[in-house]
Amino acid sequence: MGTDTGKAAAAADAAAAERRREQRGWYVYDWACSVYSTSVLTVFLGPYLTEIAKAAADPEGYVHPLGIPVRAGSFFAYAVSASVLVSVFVMPPTAAAADRTGRKKPLLAVAAYLGAAATAGMFFLDGDRYLLGGLLLVVANASLAVSMVLYNSYLPQIAPPEERDAVSSRGWAFGYASGALVLVANLVLFLAHATFGVSESTAVRICLASAGVWWGAFTLVPLKRLRDRRAAPAEGVPRGGLRQLAATVRDMRRRPHTLAFLLAYLVYNDGVQTVISQASVYGSEELGLSQSTLIVAVLLVQLLAVAGALTMGRLARVHGAKRVVLGSLVAWTATIGAGYFLPSKAPGWFFALAAAIGLVLGGTQALSRSLFSHLVPRGKEAEYFSAYEISDRGMAWLGPLIFGLTYQLTGSYRDAIVSLVAFFALGFVLLARVPVRRAVRDAGNPVPEKI
Repeated sequence: MGTDTGKAAAAADAAAAERRREQRGWYVYDWACSVYSTSVLTVFLGPYLTEIAKAAADPEGYVHPLGIPVRAGSFFAYAVSASVLVSVFVMPPTAAAADRTGRKKPLLAVAAYLGAAATAGMFFLDGDRYLLGGLLLVVANASLAVSMVLYNSYLPQIAPPEERDAVSSRGWAFGYASGALVLVANLVLFLAHATFGVSESTAVRICLASAGVWWGAFTLVPLKRLRDRRAAPAEGVPRGGLRQLAATVRDMRRRPHTLAFLLAYLVYNDGVQTVISQASVYGSEELGLSQSTLIVAVLLVQLLAVAGALTMGRLARVHGAKRVVLGSLVAWTATIGAGYFLPSKAPGWFFALAAAIGLVLGGTQALSRSLFSHLVPRGKEAEYFSAYEISDRGMAWLGPLIFGLTYQLTGSYRDAIVSLVAFFALGFVLLARVPVRRAVRDAGNPVPEKI
């Protein structure tokens, strides 16, 4: 009897050690790919690609991709939109294939290295190569979206219910820390490019390409440590993008509380993404702040998001993820409301706003991911997370539309920014109405003590 008990304990210890090893490898993918989101999308690529498009424009300021007249200043935004459309078509069938075959790791490798290669290829963006820039952006963005579906779908497999909030929070923290670290190095090179003997455009191209190299190099760690699970037998084959997405949504309708959570997430995450994308516009146009001030604010958000994600992960262990996310939505509402009253040309107050955003940003995202992971039926992780990722990346259009329409009607960016409070308030109401424990049971999963 004692021998059997000892063997069981040893087996449990070995399984726990293997699980922790896999979790540490999982964290590193966030460390690898988040540099692309921070340095490439948030800071460098938009202004640089716009300048390249302007260099290629005709006397009226238009470029002509595929013969379509496009204002050079709009090319970057259209390229981002095109990448979202590609993602919507590619994510669902890829996710379904991952669930049916159980071979997530090879698909993750393809997506990650395709995105990393496209990002590294941005080194060759110079002169008037705006079409190359648009193509590389579409490939990199779509590849990141696909890889994040596969990456997120590992969470229910590598973390038992009681560990999931903490594991998800650490993943987000790794990503924000990585983004801040590389962005500091990039800014040193960019601001002191003459000291390093390179032009400003060459410095930007090095910053862009280095994100791809970083992404590819650190992806080796999760590919070594994560393991595939044998899939349960399933009928059928993956369908085309929209057909597969429709099939996933139909399956979710059998679990209406999971679908209700996804709707709540879609609403409040739209507010989060709009704040992230429009805060710099608010800072520059309404508050009259310099580019250097805005970049420092981005760094502050990245750094404090690390602490915010880890702190909110600890709070979730005590109070449950749903309550903590609801609390974060109250904090978002208060923060955006306070942003309406910020004085112009006062960087200190803008930094305070950035600090408040950073503290709630990482935790809101991390705990939303872990909460959703409890609502996913076993064997459909990637398929359900493709719908989650589409909500995250592909559906965040209403917030910018409301922001733009409010500014157009009022002529005030202050009114535009405060209009986003509606997304957090409505998201709070929708999430509060979701019976999370019942949703977990409906998905066939064990209900954690705290959720």
